[in-house]
Amino acid sequence: MSTILITGGTGLVGSKLTELLLANKHEVRILSRKPSANNEYKWDVSNKYIDENALTGVDYIIHLAGAGIADKRWTDERKQIIIDSRVETANLLFDKVKKLDIQLKGFISASGSNYYGAKTVDKIFKEEDSAGNDFLGKVCLHWENAANKFKELNVSVTILRTGIVLSSKGGALEKMKTPIISPLGSGNQYMPWIHIEDLCYLYIKAVEQDFSGVFNAVSPESHTSKSFSKILAKSVNRPYLPIAVPGFLLKLIFGELAVILLKGSRLSSNKVLKYGFRYQFESLEKALHKI
Repeated sequence: MSTILITGGTGLVGSKLTELLLANKHEVRILSRKPSANNEYKWDVSNKYIDENALTGVDYIIHLAGAGIADKRWTDERKQIIIDSRVETANLLFDKVKKLDIQLKGFISASGSNYYGAKTVDKIFKEEDSAGNDFLGKVCLHWENAANKFKELNVSVTILRTGIVLSSKGGALEKMKTPIISPLGSGNQYMPWIHIEDLCYLYIKAVEQDFSGVFNAVSPESHTSKSFSKILAKSVNRPYLPIAVPGFLLKLIFGELAVILLKGSRLSSNKVLKYGFRYQFESLEKALHKI
C-alpha cells in the first residue's frame, strides 16, 4: 500500500482514480482550495501555501490540476491562467517537497496529447518527437518541464500525454452527444482518445510497477472526426449527418481555441504496450458500449 497525494482529485479523472486507488488498498489524500472531507487538505497556490500534513509520509504525488483548456475563450489572460494552473502548482509542490525533505518515490503528471501541436498531418507521433510551437504545444512543454524538475531530487517522474477522456460522468463526450451528430470542420482531423478506466489504470501502473518516463496515454485505435462521429451516433441511437459543422462557424463561436476541434494527429501507443499494459478498451465501439 502506498500513500498518494492527488491534485485535481475532485475532477473527472481524479474522482475515478481515487475510487480505483482506494479499491487497490492505497491511501489517498487530495489537495483542495476548500477542503470538505477528512482526506482533503488545503492549498492556496497564490499564497504558496500547502497544509504540510498533506505531504507527511507521502509516497507519490499525482498532478492532475489545471484550468480547463476548452472552458473559456483564449484571451491573453486566460492563456496565462491555463499555463500557471499547471506550472505554478507543480513548482509549489516541488518547493514544498524539497523544503520538507519528503522522500517521494514518484511524481506522476498529466500532460496533453496536443504536446506535438494542434495540427493534422500523416505522421504518427511518438514520445521522442518534439513539442509543437503553437500555444498548446508550449503549454504541455512548460507543464512537463515543471514535472521533470523533480528529477533534481532523484524522484522518478512519469508523464501521461492524455487524449480525449471518455467517461459516462461528463467531460468531452457529453458535449459531443448532440441531437444530430456530425463531424467538425474537414472531418479528417484525428481525435486521440482513451477510456477513463484505462487512463486511471495507467496512473495506477505508475504507482505499483516500474513505469516511469513519458507515455502517450491514448487508445491504440485511431479515429478521425468523421469515423468517431459515426460510431458515436450509432452507439447513442442518434442520427448521423455527414455534412460537417463548418470550421469558420466554430472559429466564430470559440475563437482561437477552435483549433482543438479542427486539428488533430495520431499518437502511437506502442510504448505503453511495450511496458506490458493491456487496454480494456482498445476499440472505440467497445468503449462507448461500456459507457
